[in-house]
Amino acid sequence: MILHDVLDLQWIENTHVLWYKTRTLDEGIKFYLIDADKQDRRDAFDHDRLAYCIEQRVKIKVSKDNLPLRNLRFSNDLSNLTFEQKDTLWRCHLSDDYRLEALHPVEKRMRRSYWGKIRNELGNRPVISPDGKTEAFIRDYNVFVRDLKNQMTTQLSFDGSAGDYYSSFIVWSPDSRYLTTNKVRPNEKRYIHFVESAPADQLQPRLHKLEYLKPGDALPIYRPSLFDVEKGIQINVDTRPFENQYSISHVKWDSDSQAFTFEFNQRGHQVYQVVRVEAQTGEIQIIVDERSDTFIDYSGKHFRYDVENTGEIIWASERDGWNHLYLIDGETGKIKNQITKGNWVVRGVEHIDEQNRIIIFKGSGRNKDEDPYFVHYYRVGFDGKGLIDLTPEKRNHEAKFSGDYSYFIDTYSTVNIPPVSVLRNAADGARLMTLEEADISLLEKHGWIAPEPFVAKGRDGKTDIWGNIYRPTTFDPTRSYPIIEYIYAGPQSSFVQKNFNAYVPPFSGLAELGFIIVQIDGMGTSNRSKAFHDVCYRNLKDAGFPDRIRWIKAAAEQYSYMDTTRVGIFGSSAGGQNAMAGVLFHPDFYDAAVASCGCHDNRMDKMWWNEQWMGYPIGPHYAASSNVENAHLLQGDLLLIVGEIDDNVDPASTMQVANALIKAGKEFELVVLPGVGHTLGGAYGERKRRDFFVRTLLHESTPLWNE
Repeated sequence: MILHDVLDLQWIENTHVLWYKTRTLDEGIKFYLIDADKQDRRDAFDHDRLAYCIEQRVKIKVSKDNLPLRNLRFSNDLSNLTFEQKDTLWRCHLSDDYRLEALHPVEKRMRRSYWGKIRNELGNRPVISPDGKTEAFIRDYNVFVRDLKNQMTTQLSFDGSAGDYYSSFIVWSPDSRYLTTNKVRPNEKRYIHFVESAPADQLQPRLHKLEYLKPGDALPIYRPSLFDVEKGIQINVDTRPFENQYSISHVKWDSDSQAFTFEFNQRGHQVYQVVRVEAQTGEIQIIVDERSDTFIDYSGKHFRYDVENTGEIIWASERDGWNHLYLIDGETGKIKNQITKGNWVVRGVEHIDEQNRIIIFKGSGRNKDEDPYFVHYYRVGFDGKGLIDLTPEKRNHEAKFSGDYSYFIDTYSTVNIPPVSVLRNAADGARLMTLEEADISLLEKHGWIAPEPFVAKGRDGKTDIWGNIYRPTTFDPTRSYPIIEYIYAGPQSSFVQKNFNAYVPPFSGLAELGFIIVQIDGMGTSNRSKAFHDVCYRNLKDAGFPDRIRWIKAAAEQYSYMDTTRVGIFGSSAGGQNAMAGVLFHPDFYDAAVASCGCHDNRMDKMWWNEQWMGYPIGPHYAASSNVENAHLLQGDLLLIVGEIDDNVDPASTMQVANALIKAGKEFELVVLPGVGHTLGGAYGERKRRDFFVRTLLHESTPLWNE
């Protein structure tokens, strides 16, 4: 148990006051209020009194040491709070003798919408103009407008048809004179099908059919179209240069209605442009023109902010080899100045203050003498001057800002140093007060061993590769331990734990069985240089393995108890593909693998993720990275796990690799989890994975679970 860590916190809307909760030894869970202006802390409420009122009114057993305040919210004046309990939203009137009032039933959380469904371009409601006088809509595949006062209808387009229609997602200009929408040439949809063999609500199996585009599939073509509603005419826009598209997105009018912009992502992700269309003429101008010989990381590093008063654009780009911010003239496309620069990366923008021309952003890698993945928060002018590190401690930082960005709570830690939470001034990062400093003495008393960050050189002998080593609480340096790597080499981010977390589900329990667990960010993952990232391009089977193997060998040279003759690997999704690739392409190092819900052939998985890294069109490089095509190379032990209704990675991907293994006469284990979606394995899969590694790496028998 960790004491005095901040378990939850929230700024109260339109104030400089926040609440947070923490765990104490004597009083259990405590709630506090912090007044940032006064740098004052006090109890958020009388814990005894609130517990008594909840027991009496809500009719549940409550402890003052652990109040069940789900989705807690305070009013601006702090006179009351709300929370959820027993499917009801309750209000406690703190200023009225803690009177509890049942407000209304809590709306049930909506199930997540399915990510792969393409919107119905003809399914939107009429769109009313900003001045409220006119509505635009689609009828018979064409654009119409209706005067809401006299109901007079005018047809603006005449060339729409069932196979080439105008979208009902219409965008008006601010002055209500113009509108734009896309003319859409639809594609042939692809579906995946799978059977839910044991649904909870019926005896018979259920067939699922879901939209699911895969690499190489045809995409709908969107062609921006422009109409002058005042004149009742369509203005020609030459969209031919933008028809080899992955997407047309982010349609936005200038505030003066003189032009609109859209963003063009070319199929293959090697060209990404911001395009400006003049309202009166339809003339096109390329404002931002990003190009890459490999890929543009539009899904992870895209950032654009339009500065309304000046017509400037703040834009993120890797054009100098590192992800940085640029200030661009929104009319000419000329770069006015590079806002951030150097051999480090911008990780995200938190806030832009147009009036004072200040940006608050996250970055990493700027400090040479610390982990390059540690996130810091910075403040800089639009002109690139006055850069301030608001969070100077050499640890990984997480900030939560007040609504007006005057203050923030900074919680910083590492994997082996517990968190400290402090209040800071957002103008200069000045530390105003400490909220909590976590106490891990109880953990250490029970034998907990902190993970160890470890650094070794990568395949080039120069680049630092970072990872963590996890040891069991029964660790004995005189013993020999098999090594198990938890892998996820998805290029969309970096994945090695940086914050303090005493229990990491995929690692902690497995380590206790007598293993050393490692996690590594090899080349091909993100949040380093563009060159570091580009290693993955058209080569997902690489997965940073040359760096990972060197790293593990370097750790074993330093720690002789790490046995490189017994190495396992496991992961899920892209990590499932990576885990199996370990025993296919590097069987001289990896002895055993557990691959859960793996995208074992990138042609079988979803388009958006795989084309981002493997490119378009589909070529021989897809087959070269395929675990299915290379299944005959298997030499070590392999366990495959798959959820039968996985709507993230087509479960057929696992079945096809199983089929290839069978045809090649290979031995392996397969666990199919009925009624389960995308998963590392759940409780049953976790047990199977632990047993598998105990047998294959420790060479010990496992429990007879059926007894």
